[in-house]
Amino acid sequence: MAYELAKRTEDAERRLSTTDGLPSRNGALLTARLQQRYADRITGSFTLPGREGRYAPIPADVPAALAAALKARGIEQLYSHQAEAWDATQRGEHVAIVTPTASGKSLCYTLPVVSAAMQGKAKALYLFPTKALAQDQVAELLELNRAGDLGVKAFTFDGDTPGDARQAIRLHGDIVVSNPDMLHQAILP
Repeated sequence: MAYELAKRTEDAERRLSTTDGLPSRNGALLTARLQQRYADRITGSFTLPGREGRYAPIPADVPAALAAALKARGIEQLYSHQAEAWDATQRGEHVAIVTPTASGKSLCYTLPVVSAAMQGKAKALYLFPTKALAQDQVAELLELNRAGDLGVKAFTFDGDTPGDARQAIRLHGDIVVSNPDMLHQAILP
């Protein structure tokens, strides 16, 4: 019953290996623990069947250099939710994305942020719960930037960032990637 709940967490996904759609021994143990711990809160569960991704062309109003950078990285088209997120942000709307792990959520916010940064219209602060995830995101931003020579400056601002670099990052970073602890300790004060 709680198997569906368990597989929605990234940590649980790593621990649940499935064979023929059945949970592994570790997955079954985790499921049993979740059912026991949350039994009073679980009112029902269901499993949505997998489905094929739906695609859309890269929107025509994505800056040409950014579209070229995407194509240089092997992204010839977007998932439909990425294109819809782009369109909504261009209309000035707020966007919330709820999709499974590894379904392209990052590109939903990266496209409008990089586009605005390229035009000098915005600076962004990305917050991630772990340094590893933050560093992965900066690496992706730098690869996209290099692929299209976009001129967007993205930096990691964490406990490993030298003190003398922090002020320069604050002043000159188009996209600063950090974590809640650094926001509290070093960015806001």
